[in-house]
Amino acid sequence: MPFAVYMLALAIFAQGTSEFMLSGLLPEIAGELRLSIPAAGSLTPAFAAGMIVGAPLMAVLSLRWPRRRALLAFLLTFAGVHVLGAVTSSFAVLLLARVVGALANAGFLAVAVATAAAMAAPDAKGRATSVLLGGVTLACVAGVPGGALLGQAWGWRAAFWAVAVLSLPAVVAIVRSVPADAAAPTPNAPDASGTPGARGELRALRRGRLRLLLLLGALVNGATFCAFTYLAPVITEVAGLGAAWAPALLALFGLGSFAGVTLGGRMADAHPVPLLAGGGAALLIGWCAFTAAAGIPAATVVLVFVQGALSFAVGSTLIARSLYAAPEAPTLGGAFATAALNVGAAAGPALGAVALSAGLGYRAPLAISALLVALALALALALAAVARRRGEGRGR
Repeated sequence: MPFAVYMLALAIFAQGTSEFMLSGLLPEIAGELRLSIPAAGSLTPAFAAGMIVGAPLMAVLSLRWPRRRALLAFLLTFAGVHVLGAVTSSFAVLLLARVVGALANAGFLAVAVATAAAMAAPDAKGRATSVLLGGVTLACVAGVPGGALLGQAWGWRAAFWAVAVLSLPAVVAIVRSVPADAAAPTPNAPDASGTPGARGELRALRRGRLRLLLLLGALVNGATFCAFTYLAPVITEVAGLGAAWAPALLALFGLGSFAGVTLGGRMADAHPVPLLAGGGAALLIGWCAFTAAAGIPAATVVLVFVQGALSFAVGSTLIARSLYAAPEAPTLGGAFATAALNVGAAAGPALGAVALSAGLGYRAPLAISALLVALALALALALAAVARRRGEGRGR
């Protein structure tokens, strides 16, 4: 795998840390800026909204740019708004910085996915995708707790400075390692490297198979983040483990996620169907088992790791298959995959919040995760059956 792909993953690690780190910094931000916790908490959905809107929008805008220029523009913007966030005393400016940072993050991730896939071997898109997503999972394992520790030691602004500094090695590596593309494409024609323009990529996105993969990705990711968002109270209130266990098990979920991404990267290119079918079924069984056995501490510890691994193995494979399903739309395919995953990341926790507000208890998010995966499997099986009947009909 080219060295530049790992540097892109480093940048995504910094961006993933920024996306998730506020969960441990909200009390400090609220206290210093004289806000309520819910008001400070609006920084999180603002980032998620920026990611959802920004992925396709920034990808379309960047189609006219060489990929190296696009990556540098997005990454420097991302680092710059974190410097702004670190020095501002205005909540409005901090909120704007989060939205702009999310737009830059979404654009960077979309272009990075296309760049990594283009730099890897033709049959290694899954492995390249897994390396990039490994940056996200490592953010859960090390970046988020690290941000919280920085916030406790030197204040929440130190975490923003750290994200900006982490982005700098990737800037240098992109300049040195990512090849500069030829002239930027026109809106309707491919560029000199064969990359289609915006209209050509949008036409490729109309395929039913790609839309199915994006929908499945949103459902699986919704299940992942529905459970992950409310994992701490499951650990403390349902399993009865002490509060000190929560950070350790959240990190364990991240370790499982990294293992799953690594496994998915090794299997997604050569054996995608067994991985998606077997992994999807195991994921459903796991969420059902977790719902039933969450009150057993040992079972909770095991299932936190297992479900993290299965969730990201299946999720990363769905992203890789979306790239294979739309080879003529490398940038927008990655962008819409990014948007679909962030739709799931926003919708899953929202469904969990509705269940908790209805008084269904802390097991409810786990049950919702099971329902979302069951819906994904049912939809995939139904559409596969329809496709099979159509194929048999043509063969008669």
